[in-house]
Amino acid sequence: MEGIFGCVCDLRKSGLKERVDSRLREFKEIGEKSNEDIFNEMCFCILTANYSAEGGMRIQKAIGNGFLKLPEKDLARKLSELGHRYPQLRAKFIAEARKHHGSLKETIRSFGSEENAREWIVKNVKGLGYKEASHFLRNIGFENLAIIDFHIIDILSKHGLIERPKTLTKKKYLEIEKILKEIAKKLDMNLAELDLYLWYEETGKVLK
Repeated sequence: MEGIFGCVCDLRKSGLKERVDSRLREFKEIGEKSNEDIFNEMCFCILTANYSAEGGMRIQKAIGNGFLKLPEKDLARKLSELGHRYPQLRAKFIAEARKHHGSLKETIRSFGSEENAREWIVKNVKGLGYKEASHFLRNIGFENLAIIDFHIIDILSKHGLIERPKTLTKKKYLEIEKILKEIAKKLDMNLAELDLYLWYEETGKVLK
């Protein structure tokens, strides 16, 4: 693990820490907003599955409260116009998720742990698997869930910490999350912070 420790420590000393801390504060602020704002962030995470974070951010900004207000067909057309790869399917997932929006904040905070909140999301919100549910919770201020995509897998594989899996099952996801928790603990940071450093190492960007 020494290689990855050195990598993150170097990034933290490079001046990146201020940007990372600023982004983490933004996440906390979103988590204190209304159910509508939190639902909007959930829709962003539905959009980013098999799509880019930057593309999701662009579409989120363009649609705004249309995630909640637009009829499903109009939302699908808008997603298509904005260049999303799967406009009909994502519009369907978002329309189905609307039933949760009125109590979303309260429901998520009612669970005894972040892991239990994630399980509820995976079981009740179509379009959000473990990665996307973790992404959503991180983006509203939760700190102790790993967002495991193939950028993160590539970094861990490069440092010899895992073998690159062919598919990311729940069992494999939780195994890799455990490794990331160990790394975060030794670096004296939470998983939300670690993710931003690792994402920057792989992409050169500090995104949400």
